[in-house]
Amino acid sequence: MRLRRGIALALVLAVSPATAQEDALAQVDAPVLEPVNVTATRREASVFDTPAAVSVRSAPVATPGMNVSEALQGIPGLLVRDRQNYAQDTQLSIRGFGTRASFGIRGLRVYVDDIPATQPDGQSQLSHANLASAQRVEVLRGPFSALYGNSSGGVVQVFSGDGQSPGEANLGLAAAEGGDWRMSAGVRGAWRDVGFVAGLSQLRADGIRPHSAAERLSLNARLHWPMDDGAASQSLVVNHFDSPLSLDPLGLSRAQFDDNPYQTTPQAIAFNTRKRVRQSQVGWTGERALGGAVSLRALAYAGTRGIEQYLAIPPGAQANPLQSGGVVDLASDYGGGELRLAGDATLAGRALAWTAGAGWEGLQQQRRGFENFVGSQPGVRGALRRDERNRVASFDQFAQADWRAADRWSLLAGLRHSRVRFDSNDRYVRAGNPDDSGAVTFERWTPVAALQLRASPRLNLHASVGSGFETPTLVELAYRPDGGSGLNLGLQPARSRNFELGMKWRPRDGLRADVALFRSDTRDELVVATNAGGRASYANAGRSLRQGLEAELEAALGESMSLQLAWTALDATVRETYLACAGAPCTVPTQEVTRGTRLAGVPEAMGRLRWDGWRGDWRGFGELRHVSSVTVNDVGSETAAGYTLLDLGVSREWSAGGQVFARLDNALDRRHVGSVIVNDGNGRYFEPGPGRTLWLGLDLRWGR
Repeated sequence: MRLRRGIALALVLAVSPATAQEDALAQVDAPVLEPVNVTATRREASVFDTPAAVSVRSAPVATPGMNVSEALQGIPGLLVRDRQNYAQDTQLSIRGFGTRASFGIRGLRVYVDDIPATQPDGQSQLSHANLASAQRVEVLRGPFSALYGNSSGGVVQVFSGDGQSPGEANLGLAAAEGGDWRMSAGVRGAWRDVGFVAGLSQLRADGIRPHSAAERLSLNARLHWPMDDGAASQSLVVNHFDSPLSLDPLGLSRAQFDDNPYQTTPQAIAFNTRKRVRQSQVGWTGERALGGAVSLRALAYAGTRGIEQYLAIPPGAQANPLQSGGVVDLASDYGGGELRLAGDATLAGRALAWTAGAGWEGLQQQRRGFENFVGSQPGVRGALRRDERNRVASFDQFAQADWRAADRWSLLAGLRHSRVRFDSNDRYVRAGNPDDSGAVTFERWTPVAALQLRASPRLNLHASVGSGFETPTLVELAYRPDGGSGLNLGLQPARSRNFELGMKWRPRDGLRADVALFRSDTRDELVVATNAGGRASYANAGRSLRQGLEAELEAALGESMSLQLAWTALDATVRETYLACAGAPCTVPTQEVTRGTRLAGVPEAMGRLRWDGWRGDWRGFGELRHVSSVTVNDVGSETAAGYTLLDLGVSREWSAGGQVFARLDNALDRRHVGSVIVNDGNGRYFEPGPGRTLWLGLDLRWGR
């Protein structure tokens, strides 16, 4: 029903500009200029001229500055959940892709200053994205995400931008009544021909529950400079992230949440569940004009990431000789590169822009597991239970062309070939625990195409189609459903066919509306097969369907007010019955998940309505955020209720530079499930969102 109402809304919006089309066509056929060009389809163009659903957000101001999720609010199709648990990081899903991740991000591609934050197996994380240096965020949904290869159900990109002269510097501080705080400093400028951008931030969170404190330090710096009289340019990005402490309060069962949502699971205290992360990386990009309207772009990057995590797996479960223990010790080295040629030509007398290239990504992991107890003392590192050397390598080739077929018509088509290989070398071979070594290779072609009509100078329509795929991650390959040793080599990538109809309307300056209807049909969906002893194994299910509507509206209301609306109606269901676990522990799936069952973790509706107003140096805002109910497991036996929250804020700017702000999040103090742990093996699905929270902040700026 909600989806039908959403489609009706889209038709109303589509008909409205059509009635004014004749008048618009009578105007000068000049392009609509938008302030930001996006790189979503790997060619710079405005949002209006991009035949795909793409949203751009500037770095947020007058916000806590604790998480990059603050920059992703109010984007249609994107569900971002701040878990209030820094040991597990932010949850992201786009159009229903990515919701099965119990930690990190899966099914989506993430980039920070052009450097992939997604490993070649499809596992991503955003913890190192630095808000102190961020300038804008781009989010791409729909078929053209497939141009980015494996696990590209959607694409999120964070950019620091360029340094320019005159320069500027900023210093920020924000604190909440509960004890959370953030300090940050940033600089942006140029010296001679070298532009520079840098941001440093540190935060401390006491958390809304016992045993949820965290500390983080993040640094991001970017240098860029021209060469050969402007015929070439280079940039260098250095990034460091250190989280020496992130306590994990774990999720809550339904009974625990109903009794007191701000309690902590006793097992978290008993095993002192926690996580430590350190990551450093460097990336280089170079561009050179080769003549004849052809240019070459090169990218190279390398990094290292170390994780130590203590889990709440009881000693009894670790008696199984195949169990890998309750302490994860993971050391990763990763790197990659890309070469891309781009040029302009003509086809049948019409302009043709083309791009072709190849990319490589590699990951080497030393994964060790230890018991999380010594004798009767839990929460300490014990005996070795796992020792592997895992490698993942991907090699992709791609080509695309954008052809202006007629004055008002253009065709954009692309093709990508991806090959991903997994290798595991088991170095822990004992009695009862045989050699688990193995290897598997996945290969896939992913085509995409879009047809765009410039119906008027202020109205663009597009239709696009494409196919994508998502390989299992190393974590999902690690365990077999039958409980035997070795990798789960029977898993296959999930394959999707994606369709989109879109409209972008700019009826006047200060008013824009974007609407998209979409559908994704997926085969071999990756689902949980067994769940016992804190470990999950995965299998391929049949078919699933994600379809819906996205609408985005921005309007200037006079000279001192603005309104923003983002709404998503999403129908995500199983299309072919399969067997799943009815509860935990579960070693054999026996419960039917029937056709029509909702996909876990996917809301049927979500949206944001925001009002901003200003008078002189004073600014204020009011914001409503809504997320409908979600099921928390594949069988749909339990549900987290939906919620609507009200946020309020006010700030005052100083002519000398800077501002002071106050904001009241969840002003009505609504009790709600802020995030869910889909298919949690212990039935602890629910993570509470914060109650009413007052934030005070100060941002000082110099220069410009």
